[in-house]
Order: sequence, then C-alpha cells, then structure tokens
Amino acid sequence: MESGPAIFAGAVFALFGGALLVWTGARVRHREPVAQGVNQVASATLAGLAALVALCLGTYCLTRL
Repeated sequence: MESGPAIFAGAVFALFGGALLVWTGARVRHREPVAQGVNQVASATLAGLAALVALCLGTYCLTRL
C-alpha cells in the first residue's frame, strides 16, 4: 500500500533533478546566468548540487520499494 507514494515521490524527485541538471547545463553552455544578480560559478554550482540531491532522493525513494 505504501509503494504508490514512494513511486510518485521518486518519480517527482528524479524528473525535477534531471530537468534542473539539463537546464543548468544549457545555461552554462550558452554562458547565460543561472540566477540573476549572483556569481555565475556559485549559482551554477548550487543549482547542480540541488539537482544531484534531488536525483539521489529520487533514487533512494525508488530503491525503498
């Protein structure tokens, strides 16, 4: 009964993390700012770290089935 919410949460975390990682990579590749008014290296690093954390949480949720 509890596998449904775990699958949903894992999918949401995985999709968000993947999309954020792709978006951040595209912004960095085009040399556009990731966040307005913030150092480009710091914002790209923080966004990449957030994407990896979301991907890890998604993996954790999906392996706990």
